[in-house]
Amino acid sequence: MTGVQTCALPISPPYEPQLLRLAEVMGALSYLRDLCGMQDGDKWRARMAALLETEATTPARKERLAGAYNKGFTGYEATYRVCTPNAELVIDRYLEEGQRIARDVANRFGGG
Repeated sequence: MTGVQTCALPISPPYEPQLLRLAEVMGALSYLRDLCGMQDGDKWRARMAALLETEATTPARKERLAGAYNKGFTGYEATYRVCTPNAELVIDRYLEEGQRIARDVANRFGGG
Protein backbone atom coordinates (compact mmCIF):
# COMPACT_ATOMS: atom_id res chain seq x y z
CA MET A 1 0.00 0.00 0.00
CA THR A 2 1.89 2.95 -1.32
CA GLY A 3 1.45 6.39 0.20
CA VAL A 4 -0.40 5.24 3.31
CA GLN A 5 0.89 6.72 6.52
CA THR A 6 -0.16 5.76 9.98
CA CYS A 7 0.04 7.90 13.03
CA ALA A 8 0.31 6.07 16.31
CA LEU A 9 -1.82 7.71 18.96
CA PRO A 10 -0.64 7.49 22.54
CA ILE A 11 -2.34 4.64 24.32
CA SER A 12 -3.80 5.38 27.72
CA PRO A 13 -2.76 3.00 30.49
CA PRO A 14 -5.29 0.40 31.58
CA TYR A 15 -5.77 2.22 34.91
CA GLU A 16 -6.84 5.50 33.26
CA PRO A 17 -10.47 5.29 34.46
CA GLN A 18 -9.30 4.82 38.05
CA LEU A 19 -6.95 7.81 37.83
CA LEU A 20 -9.68 9.99 36.39
CA ARG A 21 -11.97 9.02 39.26
CA LEU A 22 -9.18 9.62 41.78
CA ALA A 23 -8.59 13.09 40.33
CA GLU A 24 -12.31 13.85 40.60
CA VAL A 25 -12.36 12.66 44.21
CA MET A 26 -9.34 14.84 45.03
CA GLY A 27 -11.06 17.87 43.54
CA ALA A 28 -14.16 17.26 45.62
CA LEU A 29 -12.09 16.77 48.77
CA SER A 30 -10.13 19.94 48.08
CA TYR A 31 -13.34 21.96 48.09
CA LEU A 32 -15.34 20.13 50.76
CA ARG A 33 -12.61 19.81 53.37
CA ASP A 34 -11.90 23.54 53.23
CA LEU A 35 -15.64 24.25 53.38
CA CYS A 36 -15.97 22.06 56.46
CA GLY A 37 -13.09 23.73 58.29
CA MET A 38 -10.30 21.21 57.77
CA GLN A 39 -8.31 23.87 55.90
CA ASP A 40 -6.22 21.32 54.00
CA GLY A 41 -7.40 22.00 50.46
CA ASP A 42 -3.81 22.89 49.56
CA LYS A 43 -2.79 19.34 50.48
CA TRP A 44 -5.26 17.94 47.94
CA ARG A 45 -4.13 20.41 45.27
CA ALA A 46 -0.52 19.37 45.93
CA ARG A 47 -1.46 15.69 45.59
CA MET A 48 -3.17 16.47 42.30
CA ALA A 49 -0.09 18.35 41.10
CA ALA A 50 2.03 15.31 41.96
CA LEU A 51 -0.38 13.05 40.07
CA LEU A 52 -0.17 15.33 37.04
CA GLU A 53 3.61 15.41 37.21
CA THR A 54 3.76 11.63 37.28
CA GLU A 55 0.91 10.65 34.99
CA ALA A 56 0.30 13.54 32.57
CA THR A 57 2.56 12.20 29.85
CA THR A 58 0.77 14.10 27.07
CA PRO A 59 -1.08 17.42 26.94
CA ALA A 60 -4.35 15.59 26.26
CA ARG A 61 -3.88 13.34 29.28
CA LYS A 62 -3.04 16.32 31.47
CA GLU A 63 -6.22 18.01 30.26
CA ARG A 64 -8.33 14.94 31.06
CA LEU A 65 -6.89 14.56 34.55
CA ALA A 66 -7.13 18.27 35.38
CA GLY A 67 -10.67 18.30 33.97
CA ALA A 68 -11.67 15.46 36.28
CA TYR A 69 -10.22 17.31 39.29
CA ASN A 70 -12.03 20.50 38.30
CA LYS A 71 -15.28 18.56 37.80
CA GLY A 72 -15.06 17.25 41.37
CA PHE A 73 -14.27 20.69 42.76
CA THR A 74 -16.84 22.71 40.84
CA GLY A 75 -19.56 20.10 41.20
CA TYR A 76 -19.55 20.46 44.96
CA GLU A 77 -18.86 24.18 44.83
CA ALA A 78 -22.15 24.58 42.97
CA THR A 79 -23.99 22.40 45.48
CA TYR A 80 -22.60 23.30 48.91
CA ARG A 81 -22.17 26.82 50.29
CA VAL A 82 -21.90 25.72 53.92
CA CYS A 83 -20.74 22.53 55.55
CA THR A 84 -23.58 20.13 56.27
CA PRO A 85 -23.75 16.66 57.79
CA ASN A 86 -24.19 15.33 54.25
CA ALA A 87 -21.02 17.14 53.11
CA GLU A 88 -19.14 15.55 56.00
CA LEU A 89 -20.51 12.15 54.98
CA VAL A 90 -19.32 12.74 51.40
CA ILE A 91 -15.86 13.62 52.74
CA ASP A 92 -15.67 10.37 54.70
CA ARG A 93 -16.82 8.31 51.71
CA TYR A 94 -14.41 10.03 49.34
CA LEU A 95 -11.48 9.56 51.69
CA GLU A 96 -12.22 5.84 51.75
CA GLU A 97 -12.78 5.68 47.99
CA GLY A 98 -9.59 7.60 47.22
CA GLN A 99 -7.53 5.34 49.45
CA ARG A 100 -9.05 2.26 47.83
CA ILE A 101 -8.39 3.50 44.30
CA ALA A 102 -4.78 4.45 45.09
CA ARG A 103 -4.15 1.10 46.79
CA ASP A 104 -5.81 -0.90 43.99
CA VAL A 105 -3.87 0.89 41.23
CA ALA A 106 -0.59 0.50 43.09
CA ASN A 107 -1.21 -3.18 43.83
CA ARG A 108 -2.42 -4.07 40.37
CA PHE A 109 -0.25 -1.88 38.17
CA GLY A 110 2.65 -0.77 40.40
CA GLY A 111 6.20 -1.60 39.53
CA GLY A 112 6.83 -3.54 42.71
